[in-house]
Amino acid sequence: MANVLLIGMGITTLSALESLASKCHVQAVVRNVNPDSNTDDPVVNFAHKAGIPIFSETSKEQIKSLVLKFQPDCVVVSSYNYILPPGLIELSTFVNVHYSPLPHYRGRANVNWAIVNDESCAAIAIHKLSAELDGGNILFQKLIPIRYEDTVADLYRQLNEIQRQHLGETVIKLLHGYQGTVQNNAEATYGCTRLPEDGEINWSASTRSIDCLIRALVFPFPGAYTHLLGRKLLIWQAKIVNDPPSYIGRIPGRIIDRSKTEGYVDVLTGDGVLRIYEVQFEGEEKTAAANIIKSVKSTLGLKASDLLERIQTLEQEIIRLKENVK
Repeated sequence: MANVLLIGMGITTLSALESLASKCHVQAVVRNVNPDSNTDDPVVNFAHKAGIPIFSETSKEQIKSLVLKFQPDCVVVSSYNYILPPGLIELSTFVNVHYSPLPHYRGRANVNWAIVNDESCAAIAIHKLSAELDGGNILFQKLIPIRYEDTVADLYRQLNEIQRQHLGETVIKLLHGYQGTVQNNAEATYGCTRLPEDGEINWSASTRSIDCLIRALVFPFPGAYTHLLGRKLLIWQAKIVNDPPSYIGRIPGRIIDRSKTEGYVDVLTGDGVLRIYEVQFEGEEKTAAANIIKSVKSTLGLKASDLLERIQTLEQEIIRLKENVK
């Protein structure tokens, strides 16, 4: 049975571990958790039951030492935040799991970007790791359609299941001599790393693009957000209103309808209306939008008047503090 070392920091690691454990001898898992205290982590729970050690130090130096210690037949990477140097990759056979239709969407946040960009499909690619970012021969690839209202969580569930079914057998196939298909680097495209602040909603954008942004950032990601009364407001669930009333006097971000019984509010976008169902102020519980947004005079988004009012409040506070010091 092939010996495998698994490196995994994200939400793809559990299905990777399950797949590898069914076909290989998993020598250890490298994951950024404390295996002695993090009992809510399903990867930790699976590893404990299977007698697989977990190493919580995820640095490249630690990975190198583990590769030298275990001498695995293959090192599998499924969710890792750093680029491994060529000198490390040369120590073993490295395989990477990448959730995109390579060579398209190399880089970061590929499933999120696919929804943000309103793509028709997402994908999983299992490929040999090379010095080039997400380069290397493709050993397995499968596309899935992105349905109109799919969220990033929906896509991860589907892609994780495909990984669970195929990762272990793909690694065995590689170790038995299969070399895969060379990528066409001329067709390569890339996705930037996404930061939480990239999730701010521009209400002047199209309804569909705002809807895509919200669906791309649902939990376990940070969430798309706007501002209400100067406070950051996360939006977790929304839906496009079909055949909305035609506003030729349009203020994007303005609330135009509210249902207390059904809990939603309707907000104007650049070209239509978006119905918001579930929201959350930072540090508070998720709730129905109508529980927080209570007036059709409200406008979502951070306006210049909000910033000016905040500056004036701070100036007054500074004056008060100076007077107290005297």
